[in-house]
Order: sequence, then C-alpha cells, then structure tokens
Amino acid sequence: RPSVFFTDKMRTGRPRLRSELHTRPMTSYRILNARLINEGQTQHADVRIENGFITEVGTSVSAKPGDVVIDAGGTYLMPGVIDDQVHFREPGLTHKATIRSESRAGVAGGVTTFMEMPNTTPNALTQPLLQDKYDIAAATAFGNYSFFMGASNNNLDEVLRTDARAVCGVKVFMGSSTGSMLVDNEQTLDALFRECPMLIATHCEDEATVRANTERYKAEYGDNPPARIHPLVRDEQACLISSSMAVDLAKKYNTRLHVLHLTTADELTLFSNERDGAPLPLTEKRITAEVCVHHLHFTTDDYERLGNQIKCNPAIKAAHHRDALWEALLDDRLDIIATDHAPHTWAEKQQPYWQVPSGLPLVQHPLLLMLEAANQGKISPEKVVQKMAHAPADCFQIDRRGYVREGYWADLVLVDPNQRTHVTPESILYQCGWSPLLGETFNHRITHTFVSGELVYENGSFLTEKAGQRLAFKR
Repeated sequence: RPSVFFTDKMRTGRPRLRSELHTRPMTSYRILNARLINEGQTQHADVRIENGFITEVGTSVSAKPGDVVIDAGGTYLMPGVIDDQVHFREPGLTHKATIRSESRAGVAGGVTTFMEMPNTTPNALTQPLLQDKYDIAAATAFGNYSFFMGASNNNLDEVLRTDARAVCGVKVFMGSSTGSMLVDNEQTLDALFRECPMLIATHCEDEATVRANTERYKAEYGDNPPARIHPLVRDEQACLISSSMAVDLAKKYNTRLHVLHLTTADELTLFSNERDGAPLPLTEKRITAEVCVHHLHFTTDDYERLGNQIKCNPAIKAAHHRDALWEALLDDRLDIIATDHAPHTWAEKQQPYWQVPSGLPLVQHPLLLMLEAANQGKISPEKVVQKMAHAPADCFQIDRRGYVREGYWADLVLVDPNQRTHVTPESILYQCGWSPLLGETFNHRITHTFVSGELVYENGSFLTEKAGQRLAFKR
C-alpha cells in the first residue's frame, strides 16, 4: 500500500506520518515508484509536484527539504478524470445534491475536474445566473470546475455573450429538460448553430417522438407501468432524429458540436474516426461524441433488477446497442467517457414510473467501472486514461490539464490494482445516499487524489475542505 512521509526527519529521527501533517501547509510532493499510465504508455516513473504544477516526470526527480514523499509501491498513477457532464443540482435543488457534496464524491473516485449542466433552478440562462454557479463553486468545490451556459428558445443574445476562454460550452437540450430549457424551435436552433462561436453540447432526443410514445404507452399500461418500457418511450428513433438534426446543422455552419451520451447503434454512423481514409485526430474534429459509463455497463436486462433506479435520459437500451457503443469507443468514433451524474432522492425514485425523475448518481465510481472493464479485457488501461482524461482536455481545449506533463496542473490519481472496493451504503458519498452499483465489488481502489497540486483525498480520508480551481480554455 502506498505510504506517505516527509523526507526531513523530525528531531526524533523518524519520518513524519500523515497524521502529523494536518497543521502544516504542503506545497511540494514527490511521488516515487509509480506505474504511470499516460499518453498511451505504462511505465515506471517518479513525479515531482510544486506550487500546484507537475515540475518533473522521470526515473529520478529532484528532492528538496520539506517535500512530502508518496511511495506508490508500483501502484497506478494517472491523470485525474475529467467528467464533461454532471448535474450537481445547485442552486435550487439542494435537497438532492450540492456542488460540495457531489464534487467531494467525485474526488474520492478519482474525478478531479467536472463540467456541470445548466438545468438547475433557476436555469443558467443569463450571464449573472451562470456567474452565481461559479461563485458557489469557488467557495465549495473539491474538484476543478466549469459550468455550461444554457440555451433556450429565446436567449440567443445572452448565449452569445459567453466568454469562450472561461466557460466550457453552451448546452442545448433538444429534448425534455427542466424549466424552459427545451430548444425545439427550428429557427432558434438554426440561429444558435449559425452564430455561436464556441462548442455546443447537445442532448439529442426528438421531443415529438417521445411525446407520441408517451401517449401510446400510457394508454397501454396506465398510471404505473414497469420501468422496462423506458427504452420504448425514449426509443432509438427519437435519438436518431435529433442527433441527425444536430449533425446536419453543425455541418451546415461548421459549428463545433459535441453530442452527449450516445446510446444507440443507429446514431454511430453520424460520427467518424477518419478523414480521406486516414485516422482523424480528436483535435481536428469539428463534431465529437460522448458515451456514458452506465450505457457501457447496463442493458435492458437490468430493469428487472433495478427498475426506476436506472431510469435515465437517453434510456439504457438493449445489449446490441451497448456492444455497438463499445466498438465505436475503441475505434474512436466515440471520443469521451463521462457519467451524466444526476442524483435524485431515494423517495423520488420510488414513485410510479411516469413521475420518477430520470438520472443516476455515478460520479464516485466511473474510473473503477472502466478499470473493471479493463480487467475483463474490454479496454486497455491506457485507453481508459485516453477517454477519461486526455480526450476531454483536448475536446474542450482545457488549459494545461488532462495529462501528466511537466508544466501542467497536478491533477493526479493513484489507484491500487491489488485492493478491492466494495460499494456499501456506508461508502456512498452522494448526498442522495444510494447507488445503482450498491453491492458491486471492483478490483481496484482509489488511494490518493491530487487536485491542482493539493493532496485532497488519501485512503478514505479527505485532507482539505476544497481545492478546486476554475478551468481556463485555450481558444
């Protein structure tokens, strides 16, 4: 197990233990004997951190008095997960979650950076309301943060005031959402794609199709149907119609489009991994796509066991769709793995199907889920790091994050492949207090998480209240 100690010995002549460090500020670290997973390779390496940044990466890094040394003991070291889609519910829905509670859970799971969605209450549809969220995060976020500006049918002027160097993107709900955030006016969509100079992220489900399906299944099943009808209500056709529209608009205006949470084999023909027969680097793509961990993990077979716990939008679908998503992820038609973390209270999830809100709490476990898939031979650990750290940084053009490189912010995670993690009620850190993964065991454990150069989490304990920084973008 990784051990932590100061290199300068106290007057007793022994190394200082972690319990003796809480009263002393720490600014420099050396991580030794790690198996570094970074930029497509796994190799033994040491890393030096000073004043928030990675200053050295190599087989032997310099030592200075007062360094905190972490002997990784051969455990994995990787850049922290960048989750480009979460719902942390603050402001307005804090009975479900807060920026503090959910970012804290994320840090425990190796998520060092998050991008949060605008469908809070009130919706983040103006620049002052967007700034309110940044102010909350500045005071409470455990991880690094950015917030999407929200689009509606009538706020184009506000959207166009968004600073692309300081905000991750503009979110467009082309399907049901909270409040007034559904954008279903074709003229508005055309204007958004024509005039918006920054990345547009879309939730793609055709509203007319969903409404027609809803009426059909209400007539067939009545007031409380089984959760297994969810992928029939929010079906493949709804996804394909909407995603096709978004891609067509992006191609028409050369818009920088990022399509969130793909769920169907049908949609994958819209995305490419090559140009003129040659591999297409992510940094050169104008249209990118994301897949979420729950759509890679669950299928329709799981509704019988978990019911409304896994009701989410877009819906978890049949196994052949999951298999197609895996194939597209591995060949780089799908660019990013995210969570779409969306907590609701347990009581809300116990309501009849039509009243149950959609969404799953997932931000504490995405890295463990994907490393478990690596254990099963579905994906390599190097590809996991690519899709969860490197690719989000490149896709959103984040300044100096997402890689283990000298001069980059030290957002780092140590993972022990020889310890297990059991998902128990006591281990769940979400404010909602439940997880669809309850009872599962993973064959890895997150032992240390650094956020912007600060050791925030170590072996089950949080060492500081917050460390998150606002993201900057190189655009």
